[in-house]
Amino acid sequence: MTAVSADDVRKQYTYSQDDFERVRATVFKIAGIRLQDTKVTMVYSRLSRRLRALGIGSFRDYLGLVDKSETEQQEFVNALTTNLTSFFREPHHFAALEKYLRAHPKTTAIWCAASSTGEEPYSIAMTVAEVFGTFSPGIKIIASDIDSKVLATARQGIYKAQTLNKMPMERQKQFFYRGKGSHTGNVRVIDDVRKMVTFRQINLTDDNYGFNHNMDVIFCRNVMIYFDKPTQYKVLNNLVSHLNKDGLYIAGHSEHFTEANHLIRPVGKTIYAPVR
Repeated sequence: MTAVSADDVRKQYTYSQDDFERVRATVFKIAGIRLQDTKVTMVYSRLSRRLRALGIGSFRDYLGLVDKSETEQQEFVNALTTNLTSFFREPHHFAALEKYLRAHPKTTAIWCAASSTGEEPYSIAMTVAEVFGTFSPGIKIIASDIDSKVLATARQGIYKAQTLNKMPMERQKQFFYRGKGSHTGNVRVIDDVRKMVTFRQINLTDDNYGFNHNMDVIFCRNVMIYFDKPTQYKVLNNLVSHLNKDGLYIAGHSEHFTEANHLIRPVGKTIYAPVR
């Protein structure tokens, strides 16, 4: 195999098309993620940091370690996953959540299935608190991700102050502490909101998510785009099987499921209900 390029990624390490294909096969096997041909440079950039940190001299040797070490498999997946999120991103979804909660006051469980660094599940928790006027509404909010590092960030709930720039000041004052002294420029989600969310590491391509109850609402946004069609269908089928019959499935803005109309039906802008 030839290919690769971009000045062969201006490399400190030898990096061949075979290496890239092996990375693709490995991340697909572990996490179901299908890396596109255009990700050659991104893969080199992110994984070369791991080689440097571990003192490994070649991609071949590094991938050999990944094959043998569960710990490094996690680091490998962490390095290759992209985490782009913000508070109340796609605000129409949170307006829909508010409407659903008012119509279903006995809601018991919400799952944020790709929680990244925590902005999305905390936005869910704030919406729940606003609707019910309490931080203890009797609703489980479960937030999961495959990436262990973003989960650690999410649990801390500490963010740069500018991430709140588009949030109304009333919400900022109600739900965040402002850092002082050496913490100036940072904010932290208040304890009452952080206690509303339980974080768990879950690989969505697994057959069993370990739940013993169904969800009323599932947020799974901008994840399916990383899977091929068969994996998308498998994951969607599994997610919907964990959704109550009058529940909501909330997807990302670029995710469409026209071929899965036997599983879900549209009830809003990238909002779906299960077909039962």
